[in-house]
Amino acid sequence: PLRLYRQSLDRALGRYVLRYPLERSQVDRFSGFIRDNKHCFERSSLAGHVTGSAWIVDAGRRHCLLTNHKKLNRWLQPGGHADGDGDIAAVALREAYEESGLPYLHLVDPEIFDIDIHPIPARQNEPEHFHYDVRFLIECGGDERYVISEESHDLAWVPLTQVRNYSTEYSILRMVQKTP
Repeated sequence: PLRLYRQSLDRALGRYVLRYPLERSQVDRFSGFIRDNKHCFERSSLAGHVTGSAWIVDAGRRHCLLTNHKKLNRWLQPGGHADGDGDIAAVALREAYEESGLPYLHLVDPEIFDIDIHPIPARQNEPEHFHYDVRFLIECGGDERYVISEESHDLAWVPLTQVRNYSTEYSILRMVQKTP
């Protein structure tokens, strides 16, 4: 049941804050959200919902794969809605495959790599809401030729030293700094 996934995610957030104590206020907000919202993995949760993202790096860990997101028109890491799946690492991996077409992806660590809470602007019949994003470090262990999905304008392998030329968002730059 999803209650167990919510508890598991809450425990993972507890381990995450031990590694990144300066992010405590964001972790506390995230934990409170998943404890208070039993439908947090559903897109229908209008206040917000949990999403899963992939910080995809090459085997040398010198490049990351960014997508120029069609709806948001910004360079971001691949990711998306859980749509009822409480296994957020599996969601991140699924989104990585779907949005990149890369065949040789693997989860580097089952622990959370990064988290972010960000507003999504209102569109058509969808009100503004928050994405409670859980990010995982995923490595491309083979063929690095990607396929641009319908969700993207473009994809690019970006040297970590050049990410700032694609995005100045704090959470993206923070993932660059965390890349081992």
